[in-house]
Order: sequence, then C-alpha cells, then structure tokens
Amino acid sequence: MSDVEQLTGPCAHHGEGPVWAEEWGGLRWVDMLAGDVLALDPSGQVIRQHVDEVAAVVRPRAGGGMAVGVSRGFALVDADGRVTVLPPFLPPGTRMNEGACDPQGRFYAGSMAYDAAPGRGALYRLSPGGAVDTVLEGVTISNGLAWSPDGATAYYVDTPTGRVDAFDHDPEAGLSGRRPAVIVDERYGSPDGLTVDAEGFLWVALWGGGAVHRYTPDGRLDGRIELPAAQVTACAFGGDDLGDLYVTTSRFGMDEPEPGAGALFRVRPGVFGLPTAAYAG
Repeated sequence: MSDVEQLTGPCAHHGEGPVWAEEWGGLRWVDMLAGDVLALDPSGQVIRQHVDEVAAVVRPRAGGGMAVGVSRGFALVDADGRVTVLPPFLPPGTRMNEGACDPQGRFYAGSMAYDAAPGRGALYRLSPGGAVDTVLEGVTISNGLAWSPDGATAYYVDTPTGRVDAFDHDPEAGLSGRRPAVIVDERYGSPDGLTVDAEGFLWVALWGGGAVHRYTPDGRLDGRIELPAAQVTACAFGGDDLGDLYVTTSRFGMDEPEPGAGALFRVRPGVFGLPTAAYAG
C-alpha cells in the first residue's frame, strides 16, 4: 500500500462525500455546510459551485449534470450549471446528510437533525420520475450507503449505532432484511461514510478515529489506513483504473484543528473500486 498523499489544503470546513465519475472527468465532493460542490481540476485547483444552504451528497445524472441532497430535500443541476431545487419535504430542524444511487439509478439520501437529536432523521429515495419515498424512519445520523458488486446487498450507516448494517436489495422492492454487518469498536471512532471495492470488501471512514478501515463482508477488520486528521468523513475509489482511494476530512467543531483537517487525501491501497451509479432522472 502506498503512502497517503494530501491533495489539497484545508479547503473544506466540513468535507464529505467524494465521488468519481467519468461524466465529470474526475472527482467531486462537498463542503457540506457551505452548500458547495467541489471539483478537483487537473492542475490541483479546487473549483466550487454553490448549490444551496447545504450540499450534503452529490451524484452524476445519467443525462448530464448532478443530483444533490440539499438542506430540505433534493436539487438537480443541469449540465450547464443551472440549479433547480425540488419541492422541500424535510421537517424543520433537519437537513440532508449522506447517500448514494442504487444500481437502478434511484437516489437514496438520508437526513439528520441539526442538533443530532436521536431518531429525527430518515432515509429517502428519489425515483427517476421525481417521486420521493421514505425508506427508513427513526434514524439519528444517516450516513454512508453503498451496494455490493452484484447489487444484491446494500450497506448502511446510522453513525450513533456504531455499526454498518446490511440490507437485502431487490431491483423492484428496494431494501429489506436489515441486520448488523460490521461492529466498529468505539476505540476506533464512529463509522461515517463508506464505499465497497470490487472484491466486495467495505471501506469505512472513522469520524474521530483518524483512519479508514477495510472490513470483510462478514465483518472482520482486514486493513487500516491512518490519516493526519481525526475527523475522517468519507471515502471513494477513483482514478482512471479506479485504484485510487480518495478520502475527505472535516474541521467542524474543532477549536484547534490539525493542519490537514478539511483537506482531501489520496492513497493507492492495492485494490480497485466499482463504477459510480448515476441518478437516472
């Protein structure tokens, strides 16, 4: 495994949700509470696009542009950059957080209360036709979401549980059969964003733990990458061969953040990722 490389300065107050897409020609992620989608151009410059009060999670659209989880719901961004915020539906005092698209192109995004009050969040699904369904209720901090290589299993994090849960995934019916898949020992921090590699192993960012862990599908710790920032938020594979692991970090709530807090990092872990599923709407 190669060394961790810091690609940017502390460009995000609360960096989250890296995603690589060929449609974009590279990597995008969010400065969540600034409401900005960030892009890394070939020169290493960080380019910002403001979307809403919150930009929680971003995914490519199959026809071009982006789908974004925002402060009170979802927004669609055209290929020319025009932002359309869809009708809001989140209860007051809550906002979107993390999410991902399933293999069928439906956009799942979860919410949380601004004060992280227990049980006030939920997981929602935006269909290609624009309908929004509530998939899961009683969530506290809806976080990482990713699918297995065959699309039959979804992995999901509600951070305060200290777990990654697995769901059966049916192309028509969606998610069912929730059960624990990974238990994160609290000495390692709290599970945040996650991704799945081409071998079906889980990569979990550890908030407060300064690391990303690799777990087997049956929940065993298989590897660890340490970062020079405690608040590690999310990770995603990218690069031309999907062999680079990009990792986001945060300065949120820190009186004296580390120099790397809020920066974007990259490492080549020796395994490869899966292509990003786009929103089909």
